[in-house]
Order: sequence, then structure tokens, then C-alpha cells
Amino acid sequence: MEVSHPPCLAPSFVCSQDRRAMLARSAVLNQSGPTEFVFRVFTTVPGFQALLFLLFLLLYLMILGGNMAIIWVVCTHSSLRTPMYFFLCNLSFVEICYTTVVVPLMLSNIWGAQRPIPLAGCGAQMFFFFTLGCSDCFLLAIMAYDRYVAICHPLHYTLIMTQKLCVQMVVCAVGLALLLSLQLTSLIFTLPFCGHLREINHFLCDVPPVLRLACADIRVHQAVLYVVSILVLTVPFILISVSYVFITSAILRIRSAEGRRRAFSTCSSHLTVVLLQYGFCALVYLRPQSSSSVDEDRQFALIYTFVTPLLNPLIYTLRNKDVKGALKKAMGSKGTAEAL
Repeated sequence: MEVSHPPCLAPSFVCSQDRRAMLARSAVLNQSGPTEFVFRVFTTVPGFQALLFLLFLLLYLMILGGNMAIIWVVCTHSSLRTPMYFFLCNLSFVEICYTTVVVPLMLSNIWGAQRPIPLAGCGAQMFFFFTLGCSDCFLLAIMAYDRYVAICHPLHYTLIMTQKLCVQMVVCAVGLALLLSLQLTSLIFTLPFCGHLREINHFLCDVPPVLRLACADIRVHQAVLYVVSILVLTVPFILISVSYVFITSAILRIRSAEGRRRAFSTCSSHLTVVLLQYGFCALVYLRPQSSSSVDEDRQFALIYTFVTPLLNPLIYTLRNKDVKGALKKAMGSKGTAEAL
């Protein structure tokens, strides 16, 4: 913002003081933080906009339907009230909230005009997205530990995985995610952002693209982001890897070839979700940031925003005999009730 300076008719020393005051006010206006952010559009072609809107809407509805079906089946069938399905129910709830924080605003920006998001709204979205993402990663690690106990110590499974311990692990996972997210978000939004309206090269207020808009030294903030990312991604991934090493060793000792095949099939499905979630998150949060990685970050974020939340219900329903049986029983009883 440029400020015009009217001619000064007062004595010279008064004029110089007035000009310094105007320059100071101009600098304050130029460096004042933005009141709103806008997201960069995927495309400006109307036909592609409609296609992307329908595609993302369909994926979102499938995510909601699949995860809500898991929650409903687990809550209504007593045979599924085990630690494994308790964790799966919590994971599905987190996945629903995780995508809902992002997708509705994303769809509104694709379909209509480019809508700005207030500074406070951007901070709230970042906080909830990061909290739910961290909870997702921690729950995947907890579920791997549950499978380790079930396969490697089947006789002590009920003694180890008590209901109290399961609840405590979920509460600790969510509590740690809240703590890390609150500290990181508050640290980032203490930074100054120059200009009145700034464009985020993303479809959500994620940490790396928002950091790029800061007009200050962000080396400390990037270091904090790396430390938090290591705690959220690297440590749980190592625990999952160790669990599956023991699980694989136990599976290889199974005498039945059919039993080994089914166990490996289930484990490979779980590991596919884990590798997608942790792998693409690591590419966004742990690699050095550069100008060439800006557009790639947005593409990678589509994977852990849409693909992994959709794969979880598919893997745990289509490849799970107990859940499929409960769904068939529920559908059968519903059909019988309607016939009566």
C-alpha cells in the first residue's frame, strides 16, 4: 500500500517529522498481518471443476458410508466387542472427522467462487486436521500392537488387552495428539504474515504451505515441525515395523498353508494402509522444503485425505469374515422386518 505525501507548507523540521510519521504508518500497513487467506484453485476450467467436484464428493460419501457402517456394526453386534474392533471403531470415527475438517470447504471452493478463510478459521482447521492426523497415526500403531499380542501371545491376550488398557491407550493417543497440535499451531500463528490477503498453495491450512507465507525467519518453526513429525511418524512406524516382524515370525510357524496364506493376506492389507499413510505424510513433513515440492505436497495430501480413509473400511470389511458376517446378518434381519 503506497501512501501519497501532500506538499508540506510548514517549516522544514516540521515537514521532516510529518514525512517520518507517514513512512512509519505506511510500513505498519504494509507489514500488518492478513485478515484472510485464500486457497489456490485446482483448475479454472468449468468442465474440470465439475468433474473434480463430483469425484471428490463421491469419495467423501464413500468414506462417510464405509466408516459409519463399521461404527454401526461394531456398536450393534456384541460378538464384535473386542479390543480389535474397539480400536477399529475409534479409527473410523477419527477418519470421518479427519476428512470432514477438510473436504466440505474444499468442495465449496471447487464448485463456487474462491472463498477466503479467516485467519482464526485457518488456525482452527490446522489444529483439528493435525490433531486428527496424529491420532490416526497413533491408532494404527496401537492396532499393530493389538495384532502382535493376539498372534504372538494368544493365551494371554485377554489378560493383557483389558478394556481399561484399551481405553487408556486411546485416551493417551488423542491427548498426545492434542498437546502436540496445540503447541505447533500456536507457535505457527505467532508468526507475522505480510499483506492483507495471501494465497495458500494447497486445499487446506496445512503446516508447510502456511509457513511459506510467513515474512519472518522460520528456521526454528521448521525444526519444531521436524521434531513433531518424527514423534508422530517415525516412532510409531518403527513400533509397527517391529510388531510385524514378530507377527511374520509367528505366522511362518503356522503349519497350515491355508492359515499362513490368510494371515499374510490380512497383514499385507494392513501394511498397505500403513505404508500409504506414513509414507506420503513423511514426504510432506519430513523432507526438506523447496519451491519444487509445493505442488507435490498438495498431490501427496490427496492420498492421506481421501485414499487411506477409504481403504480402511474396505480392508476391514471386505477382507474380514466377522464384519462381513455381521453385515449380512443385519441386512438379513432388516429385509425380514420389511417383509413383515
